[in-house]
Amino acid sequence: MKKVGLLGGTFDPPHLGHLIIAEEVHRSLELDEVWLIPSHVPPHKSGPLADGKARLEMTERAVADNSHLAVSDIELEREGKSYTVHTIRQLKENYPDAKFFFIIGGDMVQYLPKWHAIDRLLEMIEFVGVKRTGYLLESPYPIHEVEVPAIEVSSSMLRERLKNGMGTKYLLPDRVLEYIKEHGLYD
Repeated sequence: MKKVGLLGGTFDPPHLGHLIIAEEVHRSLELDEVWLIPSHVPPHKSGPLADGKARLEMTERAVADNSHLAVSDIELEREGKSYTVHTIRQLKENYPDAKFFFIIGGDMVQYLPKWHAIDRLLEMIEFVGVKRTGYLLESPYPIHEVEVPAIEVSSSMLRERLKNGMGTKYLLPDRVLEYIKEHGLYD
């Protein structure tokens, strides 16, 4: 059975922090692949600044040189709010021979009891909690814990830097920055 990690997010834009998480979980849990899944409209955030097509293209560029990272557009194909349970149900139907590991940041672990259809999710996937500074991975649910080198970078911080003409060297993959400049995103 193929072991696949799933890392969801707006990826607005995708940055090195996302890639470090994907790589460390891949290595730590000995997964076959990790799929990055740009969300349509996450239920806990307002809409992204860049459209789905742009975020998909940037994410594909971000992982282009890594053979065990891939991108799925499964959530961008759906309209409206995107709940994890809907995505997982569809992935299980499309890939019945895969075992899925859903990757979340340490800040999200404490909210698991409030997730939509959490009991159903626990039947379909295993959760992976990525340790983050200032957050404990305490949950009433089973969670694989993965240590990830700390890098304080966020998409919102990068959008602000880009808007103000500040540098993003070593924070964004070069291919992503090229796409942002080519399409005038975040000005």
